[in-house]
Amino acid sequence: MNTEIKKISFRTSPLVCSQQINIELENDMIRKVSVLGGCPGNLKGICSLVKGMSVQEVIKRLDGITCGDKPTSCPDQLAKALKAYLAEQKKS
Repeated sequence: MNTEIKKISFRTSPLVCSQQINIELENDMIRKVSVLGGCPGNLKGICSLVKGMSVQEVIKRLDGITCGDKPTSCPDQLAKALKAYLAEQKKS
């Protein structure tokens, strides 16, 4: 099987504490996620939990999660980054 590694850098919404999410994918599986800013412990946990998951599974689990009264959250922003990645893949 041909291994394809892609790197994504996503600027998050100003409504969340994190500023940027960096994602490394290997054949549409999460290889690594790192987040700039935000709640360090929670985001390290999320990054660890999604490692090895498919892009679609991460979107399914995290899409729509809110933070307090905000309409989005850092996990939701990760889902949005992955949805943007999939949309871009469909264009190519």
